[in-house]
Amino acid sequence: MKNLFSASLLTLALTATTQAADLSELESKARAEGKVYSVGMPDSWANWKDTWQDLETRYGLEHQDTDMSSAQEIAKFAAEKDNATADIGDVGAAFGPIAAQQGVTQAYKPSTWNDIPDWAKDKDGHWMLGYTGTIAFIVNNELVSKAPTSWAELRDGDYRVAVGDVGVAAQANSAILAAAFALGGDESNLTPALALFADLAKQGRLSPVDINIANLEKGEIEMAILWDFNALNYRDRIDRDRFTVVIPSDGSLISGYATIINKYAKHPNAAKLAREYILSDAGQINLARGYARPIRSNVTLPDDVQAKLLPDEMYAKAHPIEDFETWEQSTKRLPRQWQSQVQIHQQR
Repeated sequence: MKNLFSASLLTLALTATTQAADLSELESKARAEGKVYSVGMPDSWANWKDTWQDLETRYGLEHQDTDMSSAQEIAKFAAEKDNATADIGDVGAAFGPIAAQQGVTQAYKPSTWNDIPDWAKDKDGHWMLGYTGTIAFIVNNELVSKAPTSWAELRDGDYRVAVGDVGVAAQANSAILAAAFALGGDESNLTPALALFADLAKQGRLSPVDINIANLEKGEIEMAILWDFNALNYRDRIDRDRFTVVIPSDGSLISGYATIINKYAKHPNAAKLAREYILSDAGQINLARGYARPIRSNVTLPDDVQAKLLPDEMYAKAHPIEDFETWEQSTKRLPRQWQSQVQIHQQR
């Protein structure tokens, strides 16, 4: 037993030494490359600006970003191949597996790999979530007398509900899946959610107004459904007291955004170091400053950062997509279903 214990200690010591050496080597190679080019990771989203600033200050990495959608990022990696102009991207959770399937990513497991939940990463390290978003309600307290706290309550309200461009926007599609989860559906069965929104349309309570900060500020939105990090960001930028933000108590969808490293990256080590930093304590805190909830639950957030986020207990009934392939097929059918089952009632 003593020899086994000693052997275990030796293994741990060797692992720690190897990891330290690997990270030191990665840093040296990244410094030599001197640049990291990203797509879909602009300064204004999830506080990426602090991460890029830290990477420049600490490791001398110059940075530039081209903002684009998840699908566009993957298409760019595939089209450019050896003429790559991007090293790393940030895509919606459903797009991580798609990028890996298309063979445009390269694997890298950061040193915090074991802290990332299994549902939030590819087993080989081709993609992994850096932060989560959960579908939330934002309610204008000046326009709505009693803020809803569940999907079930929406049917009985007297306010208009904005959900965005269903069938097109990932945030709006995710809102439909969140409602389905809460009302007894799943990735393959969106019927309960479509029935809810059909009821709202029949009542004349489905708002066509685009969900953005300008429309919220102007009072054109009474209640909207969106990612929690967007809702909290909008609330604080306009007036913290003017809006209520809640995660629906009867269920919601927790998803997020995953880093993908371009298989053809010109600065692959800088991209790997960027992922390493994003999933470090400091990188996770940077994301939380942008209202995104860190994927690692063992990161201690400073009090001022924790105060920006909703209480953990609000997320008790939020759960992730379990069947990405089925959800992908459902999103393809959703535009026609939305038109035939929901929008048709708005046109009467």
